[in-house]
Amino acid sequence: MKTLKDLFKHELKDLYSAESQMIEALPKLASAATHPDLKKAFEAHLEETKQQKERLSSACKILGINPGNTKCDAMAGLIEEGESMIKEDGDDQVRDAGLIASAQRVEHYEIAGYGTALHYARMLKEDEVANLLATSLEEEKDADEKLNDIAISKVNELALA
Repeated sequence: MKTLKDLFKHELKDLYSAESQMIEALPKLASAATHPDLKKAFEAHLEETKQQKERLSSACKILGINPGNTKCDAMAGLIEEGESMIKEDGDDQVRDAGLIASAQRVEHYEIAGYGTALHYARMLKEDEVANLLATSLEEEKDADEKLNDIAISKVNELALA
């Protein structure tokens, strides 16, 4: 990597890998969740994630890069943590709270990634790509807020009981 544009392209590939991994992980999270609102949130975010991956694919096409040859190790680690939470033996409500915690770590990682990539896109005057990234960034922020609301208004209280 010698230029900001090189770094920008790397960030897009990393995000593409992260979203690809989440498309595989979200059905597992939805299946493990016992609270209906949490299950529904994971299922809805799966559909958003598929759209986010498509946006990243479009961004890569605009820039003339192949998004599929990078692995996001950070996402792999976050998913591994979530999968270990799924395997935990114990109270369903406590596990649901743990699933939310794991999912929010993922959302925060994605928010950081999209925010950085968006900043680079704007600096590099890649306006079309910036618009794609801005849409996904807002969706990630919304997903985090929904998970937070479910945790605070429902799941954490059940886990406390």
